[in-house]
Amino acid sequence: MPSDEAPERTLAKASEQTLPEASGQTLAETPEPIPAATVVLLRDGRSGLETLMLRRNGRGPFGGMWVFPGGRVEPADLDPDHPGDELASARRAAAREAAEEAGIVVDPDSLVPYAHWTPPPIQPKRYATWFFVARGPEAEIQVDGVEIREHAWLAPAEVLRRRDAGQLELAVPTWVSLWHLREHERVDDVLRERAAITPERFRTRPFRLDGITVMVWHGDAGYTSGEITAPGPRHRLTLLKGGWQYERSPGDG
Repeated sequence: MPSDEAPERTLAKASEQTLPEASGQTLAETPEPIPAATVVLLRDGRSGLETLMLRRNGRGPFGGMWVFPGGRVEPADLDPDHPGDELASARRAAAREAAEEAGIVVDPDSLVPYAHWTPPPIQPKRYATWFFVARGPEAEIQVDGVEIREHAWLAPAEVLRRRDAGQLELAVPTWVSLWHLREHERVDDVLRERAAITPERFRTRPFRLDGITVMVWHGDAGYTSGEITAPGPRHRLTLLKGGWQYERSPGDG
């Protein structure tokens, strides 16, 4: 699944060379990102909410990472009668990828918009991704063993715990999505909440602060100016080695 961020290992390496320090600098623009879509499939487990996680093979920039089913929007996903319908195309792409990567059938119309992520201009190839949520069907998961190597139904908090323990890798948008989902107990709660609100659009701005990568988003006092040490509200993820730290001021989303 293409993600809006490079993996942590790639991003950390790139950040040492390309990310501005917390001084108001900005990154140069790169070509428009490639449209993509992913679906967060949920089920009610014995101990609460669980989400389907897939582990990619070891090849490519996202090799070995645990992801949600997803990929780029292909020409076949476009509606010939409404080619400009971005959400409809993204829904079809996410459903198609769920079938290809996990062997399950999901109705595109059942996908509820969750968020949209636009990557920072660090790499020439990047993906602007619609995230959807949906109830996972009662079906056996069948990965191909080539592109996808493993799968697991896990509680969101457990996935985050394993990442902090160094047992698996996550992209930043996946991490933030799981961080929000960990507060919910039932699939219906998530679907009802997301259907009632406008999906957030995350346009990531990465910085270096004292040698540490910080991802900054809308609502943060330093988001527009780049002065991320400025006092005020926070909406950011600090990629600390001992565990990523998410900050969001009350009232901001």
